[in-house]
Amino acid sequence: MRISELSRRSGVATATIKYYLREGLLPPGRATAATQAEYGEVHVRRLRLIRALIGVRGLTVSAAKDVLDVVNEGEADTHELLGLVFGIRPPAEGGPADGAADSAADGATDGAAGDATDGGVREVDALIAEMGWTVSEHNPARETITQTLHTLNSLGMDYGWRALLPYAALAEQTATLDLDQLQGPDDPLEKAERAVLLTVLLEPALLALRRLAQEAGSTVRHRS
Repeated sequence: MRISELSRRSGVATATIKYYLREGLLPPGRATAATQAEYGEVHVRRLRLIRALIGVRGLTVSAAKDVLDVVNEGEADTHELLGLVFGIRPPAEGGPADGAADSAADGATDGAAGDATDGGVREVDALIAEMGWTVSEHNPARETITQTLHTLNSLGMDYGWRALLPYAALAEQTATLDLDQLQGPDDPLEKAERAVLLTVLLEPALLALRRLAQEAGSTVRHRS
């Protein structure tokens, strides 16, 4: 198909497709003339994945390219692929971790907040250790839990990491279901698509299920 048809099929503007081609996110088409090329179904699928990574997952173009580079290797390492989709990106060699400079500045101006954050980090470490999980230090979910616990306690709730243990056990079961569904496809592109679908696009539905269950449970407890 021509690039105009690729744009129509994928829902991505022609100018954006050309940008992805220049940046190496999209493989070149088969040249048919000096300034023309043909594209196939693999390009349609790749564009859908790029849109999911950038538009839904919120990755930068550079981070999305890292995911696609793993796919391009032909034998995608599932663990590495998932890490990139999750946003687990170690700091550049010799440089500070993301946000380290900001954290240092904040600590210099607000020691109490820094102490609270340090306490939150220790709580996350304790939770992970209790669950027996091996988790990267660069997983952004660590910061999410740290900030959540800090906010709850700042609002007067005595809420520590142990209160999260039952939720962690449920999350572990959910993760097992997710990973089970990643087994099977040998095609790296299909594996990447599934990783994005199951780890990002499914999250709103999981939260919605929790809301439904909360209402159902409340009905039984408080309306019977």
